[in-house]
Amino acid sequence: MLVTGLEILSQARKQGYGVGAFNTNNMEITQAILEAAEAKRSPVILALSEGALKYGGRELTTMVREAARDASVPVAVHLDHGSSYETVLRALRYGFTSVMIDKSGEDFETNVRETRRVVEAAHAVGVSVEAELGRLAGIEEHVAVDEKDALLTNPREAQVFVEQTGIDFLAVAIGTSHGPYKGKGKPFIDHARLVEIAGLLGDDYPLVLHGASGVPQELVQRFRAAGGEIGDAHGIAPEDIQKAIAEGIAKINTDTDLRLAFATRVREVLNAEPKVFDPRKILGPAREEMRKVVEARMDLFGSSGRA
Repeated sequence: MLVTGLEILSQARKQGYGVGAFNTNNMEITQAILEAAEAKRSPVILALSEGALKYGGRELTTMVREAARDASVPVAVHLDHGSSYETVLRALRYGFTSVMIDKSGEDFETNVRETRRVVEAAHAVGVSVEAELGRLAGIEEHVAVDEKDALLTNPREAQVFVEQTGIDFLAVAIGTSHGPYKGKGKPFIDHARLVEIAGLLGDDYPLVLHGASGVPQELVQRFRAAGGEIGDAHGIAPEDIQKAIAEGIAKINTDTDLRLAFATRVREVLNAEPKVFDPRKILGPAREEMRKVVEARMDLFGSSGRA
């Protein structure tokens, strides 16, 4: 069933579990996410970036929206890292039920002004809004922030920002980063900062964790064994994710893990069966690999059985 992001996240925040926002770019990824949600009886958020909109056009968004509508669990279709008011309006016309405007790279006043414009437009048609304060390091689609330019969220500014914009949930920068390279060993997470932000915004206010993929080492090793090249990749530790959920995080974004699972399985199939050229025999196993990743994430977040 198609619902807003706020409907899903307000319930998650009140009951103390997290909900995954999984990025999709095609039919197989969408199916993997929704099949996992159905199997785990979990609410879920299907996220599409501007890159996904450019890649798949209206056909992709129509497919994703209709698949979400047919699901027996709550599903929100979410614009991830919308860079402009115009992009958000496009998503609203396409039938998204949740949007993110990301002006975190601008000064505070510009971020407030542009975010408030989006809130007015989206709330007028019953769509929930996410925005970001602070800057995550790493690369995701058009968002690229060098580590030296990363900026953790100021708790007092977060309180003012939410009050002045009226957003429904806030993405915070507390040490996570986009992409597969989140640091060595166990990346730093500023839990004390998260607790302070949550305390100022209230016990029921949903917070969002970007750059939260786990980058499973088993997949990294399989990817290399299948001929893939990847550096010293590390993700966010499961215990950090669970602790962050207990401290106020309700939405956890995951993209890198799905990409890694997809590419790993495709490489393995092509290596093992060089005569195969049927797309279904290549993409089908990749879909199943991604489904396993999503199911594991839902168990970790505590959303399994919550639909």
